[in-house]
Amino acid sequence: MYTQTLVDDLKAELCQSLDYWKMSADTRIELLTTSENATFVSHDPLTNHKRIIRVHRPDYHDQQEIESELAWIHDLRASGRVNTPSPINTITGSPVIKMAINGRDFHAVAFEHVSGSEPNVGEALPDWFEKLGAVTASLHEHSRTWQRPDWFARKRWNLDTMIAPDGLWGDWHQAPGITSKDEDIIHQAIEHIHLVIDAYGHHEARYGLVHADLRLANLLVNDDQLAVIDFDDSGFCWYAYDFAAAISFHELDPMIPKLRDAWIRGYQTIAQFDDEDIAALDTFIMIRRIMLSAWLATHAETPTAQALAPGYIQGTAELARQYLYARG
Repeated sequence: MYTQTLVDDLKAELCQSLDYWKMSADTRIELLTTSENATFVSHDPLTNHKRIIRVHRPDYHDQQEIESELAWIHDLRASGRVNTPSPINTITGSPVIKMAINGRDFHAVAFEHVSGSEPNVGEALPDWFEKLGAVTASLHEHSRTWQRPDWFARKRWNLDTMIAPDGLWGDWHQAPGITSKDEDIIHQAIEHIHLVIDAYGHHEARYGLVHADLRLANLLVNDDQLAVIDFDDSGFCWYAYDFAAAISFHELDPMIPKLRDAWIRGYQTIAQFDDEDIAALDTFIMIRRIMLSAWLATHAETPTAQALAPGYIQGTAELARQYLYARG
């Protein structure tokens, strides 16, 4: 989707929309990354302010859903529970603007810039995962008690929207290089997933509003501080799923048990995470891996997919084998 032509068109339209955010005409805008959305960074030389501008991929979230995401961020920030960048209001009073490009509508949101970098995969990562566990529990505690606006609307992540052939991220059967043997073992894993989730349940102690994408790329570390960014996938899901999202693309790494233990340790300093929650983690990891396999297939033009898609579905099949073997 994000061809160079489209990126250039988005950039040009953003340059024409600077007034909405009270940015000067001298503001420079550069592409930062393309993934689900196209993310740009702006620098206004008159104020020396940097901003992050997210242009949403069409046909994923509507404006009400985007404004709902930002409402949660505003309340989280007001509660002091999490360090996350503030959305920037526009002169219209809404933080969301709409841009028409080649007959398609794109929504854009600007955020304040926060210094930091993605945590490195290395010996210090378990320490960051302990902090992440505490941050995640704080997010969940806020979710459980927050009185959402009547108009609040976010997607519901369940087994139909996550891993069914018509799921929100696409059909994992379309993953490049998939074989019939891969399909068979993943189908067996999905049958077991349904049994586990049916027993685990959807009650409010386990299912609510979550970030749903706390992977390393959405964490910023600065000295000993941890900030969380990108609530674009936030919605209603199992709380335990947030750990599975945190280890995205690293599910087969031998370090995962250490990260899991550290995350649980941090989580339990803030909120309850019982034995049944812990036992369900491997199932949510399996769900997330299948989702990512579908996402890579439907987002083949992104740098992430181009780097990871070759052989990824075989890794998903291997994880399915391990998942089933561990359960006899």
